[in-house]
Order: sequence, then structure tokens, then C-alpha cells
Amino acid sequence: MNILVTEWNAPNGLELLEKEGYHVRYDPGLWNSPELGEAVKEADALIVRNQTRVTGALIGAAPRLKAIGRLGAGLDNIDLGAAAWRKIPVVTAGSANATAVAEYVIAALFHSARRLGEAAAGVRSGDWPRQQFTLHEIGGKTLGLVGVGEIGRRTGAKATALGMNVLGCDPQLKDGGDAANTGIIPADLSRVLAESDYVSLHVPLLPSTRGLIGASALNRMKPSAVLINTSRGAVVDEDALYEALAANRLAGAVLDVLSHEPPPEDHPLLALPSCTVTPHIAGLTRESQAQISEIVSLEVISALRGQVDRQVHERGAGS
Repeated sequence: MNILVTEWNAPNGLELLEKEGYHVRYDPGLWNSPELGEAVKEADALIVRNQTRVTGALIGAAPRLKAIGRLGAGLDNIDLGAAAWRKIPVVTAGSANATAVAEYVIAALFHSARRLGEAAAGVRSGDWPRQQFTLHEIGGKTLGLVGVGEIGRRTGAKATALGMNVLGCDPQLKDGGDAANTGIIPADLSRVLAESDYVSLHVPLLPSTRGLIGASALNRMKPSAVLINTSRGAVVDEDALYEALAANRLAGAVLDVLSHEPPPEDHPLLALPSCTVTPHIAGLTRESQAQISEIVSLEVISALRGQVDRQVHERGAGS
């Protein structure tokens, strides 16, 4: 059987597939090549990250396709309806990158509160800007989580350990149960936006969440607040965010995702010192990628053996 891998994958997963006797075509730039449609014709399994657009047309061009593996958690780049119609399982690594994303959010909190990079740059330039960088502690501040799946819960637990108050907006977060175990206080979106010093987004991209953080939501946030997005870029209305930051109606933003990646060089948010944009790296650590690669390879092997029954199968808790 032939397995086509169209984006970067850690070597341990590829080695697992090859040990099973599969022929692996590993071409991490194929997602952006006109050759993709031709290459997929011979694929029994397709393994992608978030850049490959697994459309109904692409699935239709792959008559042998029996499994789709997603190296990550989001599924918005895969036509799940087309996969279901063909009875092709879509397998993911579930929450394997949850710790990495949670640690990124904590790093974003410290980055926003202490601005170490800017302070170090001031010293390198010959300055000694102590008063300029007399800033904030995060202990005692409030972190608001919009979405409290596995990533949100781990983020909340880490923030609580640092002495923060944590509010969580999620229909599945009830009084008692998860709230009692994590220290996350259930709250509706309005309360999260109004009371939080930092708002961190952890929701999938769905019709109901597209543009969720728009002008109205941003206006409800404190002028001193910081927005952190590690979910999907389109959850935030980037034009509205630019206006809020440019008018100092919001103190800052840390964005690991954008609506279009990579962004054009003239993207307005890149010109704002109060906005930090990173290249979709929140879930990218050596540890998480090795684990994701292994899990997805094992799940693809299971699917090719006919051992996966669900149309979308995730190992471990959801994110």
C-alpha cells in the first residue's frame, strides 16, 4: 500500500509506517504543488497537517484512499462530509499537543507582562531602561479561557498554579465536576471578556465561532487586557482587532494563528508593536511532534487494517 505525506512529519512516524511494509512518499512541500492531485491517485492513505486542503475534489481524485491522518487537532482543512460519504476514517492525535499549546499560552502571559525581549534590546542599544520596564506580575490577575477542552483545562491548571484566577466559558464546563477539579470558574462569554486581564481562545473553527471575537467582543474587554489566540485565525475578526489595538482600546495581542498563513508582508497587524505574531508554533515542540507522528501513524495503520470504525477517530481526550 502507498502512503502519501504532504507536509512535515517527524521521522519516527514515517519509520513506523515503513516497518509495516508500506511504501511512503514523503514530500513536505507537496501540499502547495499542482502535482498533489496526480500524486493522490495512487494513495491508500493520506497524512496531512493544516496546510493541505483535503477537499471533496481531492478525495474524489483518490480512488484507493482508505484513511486520512491529520497531524494535529483541527479538522477545518478536511471535507469531513466527503470523507464520510466514502467511508474513509479521518484519524488524529487528539490532545497530544495539549501540553505544548498550554505552555505557549503561559509563555505569552509572561511575554506580555514583562516584555523581556524589548528590555534586553534596550540594554543592547546602550540604554538601561529600568523604569520603562517596571511592569506587571501575573499572580492575582484573571485569565479567561474561551473553550475549555483538554488544552483549556491544562492551561487553566498551569495558570492557577501561578496564582491566577481563571474563568472558563464552555458549555461542557459545569459547577462541580471539571470546575472543582481544575479550579476554573464557569462563566459566560460576557463575563470572561469583561473581567479578564488575559483572554485565551481554545475553540475549533466552526460557523458559530468564525469571527467570534469581533468589534463587539473586543469592546467588552478591558483596555488593559491582552488577547491570545492559539486556536484558528478566523475566530478573530482581524480588522476589528487592528482597530482596537491601534486606538489603544486593547493593550495587546499574541497571535499564533491568522486567517491566512503566512500573512502578506503588509498585513496591518504586523505593523503594531502591541501585536506579537508567531508562525503557528504553539503546538510545535519536539516532544509533541514525535508523539503526534507516532499516534497518527499507528492510527493510520489501524485504519488500513479495518480496525477504526468511527468516521473521525481521536485517540485521547479532545482539545
